[in-house]
Amino acid sequence: MIRFLGFSLSRAWQGFWRNGAMSIAATATMTLMLLLLSGFFIVQNGLLAGLQFVEQKVEVVADLSPTATDPEIEDLRLRIGALPEVRDVTYISREVALQRFQEARAAQGEEDLTSYLDSNPLRASLEVKLRDPSDFTAVTDALRADPLVVRVKNITDLVNRVLTVTEFLRTAGIVILAIIGAIVLFIIINTIRLAVVARAEEIEVMRLVGASDAFIRWPFVFEGALVGLLGAAITLGVIAVASDSLSSFMFEFFRVLPIRVGAIAKDVAVLVIGSGVGLGVLGAFVSVRTYLIR
Repeated sequence: MIRFLGFSLSRAWQGFWRNGAMSIAATATMTLMLLLLSGFFIVQNGLLAGLQFVEQKVEVVADLSPTATDPEIEDLRLRIGALPEVRDVTYISREVALQRFQEARAAQGEEDLTSYLDSNPLRASLEVKLRDPSDFTAVTDALRADPLVVRVKNITDLVNRVLTVTEFLRTAGIVILAIIGAIVLFIIINTIRLAVVARAEEIEVMRLVGASDAFIRWPFVFEGALVGLLGAAITLGVIAVASDSLSSFMFEFFRVLPIRVGAIAKDVAVLVIGSGVGLGVLGAFVSVRTYLIR
């Protein structure tokens, strides 16, 4: 078995260099397709990170009763914070609420009308950040059931829109990635098939002298794996060189968080190497099988 594997690997190496033009064409096609696949994968991850950031901005704001004491407010904050749907709870005093309002008016270039008021009209509140926007209703109901809460701001429509948009974009990203994967598979299989067709006479000669299907097939399969591995190595090299530029592009494009390619380097490497070797093996197997079943 070991001798057969060694022989197949040796034949694959010789076949790769003996048919240099077709091997280079297959490797170049593999590299381009893997760059397309990995590029979209990186962009999709950036998009998902942006969507997650937007979802984290969804929060429930509950205005508190003016008669609520500090111990009561702290107890309420701890109870709400203990809910499994809640990520964080922040208490906003009346003074902080007024300061935020004044800063917002100043940022918009508007006059600060609060200077004409005798007292602070704003209420103290709790800002509740959710683990998932879909938990909005459960947290809202819990807050409304507490006597210290006089009003919970209704953002149901906003939450529903956020959930609809994020779910659509996630689904669309998966569908597009699957379509690109199918296109990559089709192109690579046909490219490797052309390389096999160029060696049809060699296959026929081996069949005529009584070579088994495994004896004919496995050198081509290993050669396909070599094409895929070489294409994956070139692709990872290109991504490594362009990683800083890609990170800058993604930050400028999404305008949300500084998303660095290095953060998903392991996933990209697994995708590229797995796809390259897998597609190379599959392409060679399917192409040679066409001749073996005749």
